[in-house]
Amino acid sequence: MKFLIVFLGGGIGAMARYGVSLYFTSTTTSFPIGTFIANIIASLILGILIGVNLKNGLSQNTNLLLMTGFCGGFSTFSTFSAESLELLKLGNVSSALIYVLTSLVVGVLVVFLGVKIGSFS
Repeated sequence: MKFLIVFLGGGIGAMARYGVSLYFTSTTTSFPIGTFIANIIASLILGILIGVNLKNGLSQNTNLLLMTGFCGGFSTFSTFSAESLELLKLGNVSSALIYVLTSLVVGVLVVFLGVKIGSFS
């Protein structure tokens, strides 16, 4: 049953990520904004869920559905890594560095912010 819960959350997260990528992908810039936004949103959601879980506790099924499944399917480290490599291969070293650094810094900051937000509920 737990695998089914993760599967359901992951499928919904993957569809949401695909929608965000379609909506935000630009043909005018090499910066992978769709993946960046999806990862930042997933980080914020995960942070909020961690904060709620720390303060109020969430059931194991809710954790599996939302944290492991949805956030795992919605964020995309493998795509982030592949896009970073592609930027480097194309000679866009500055874009690659900006992408990697902003993704890491902003990702950590929004998880922190999310935990704070979730702790207030």
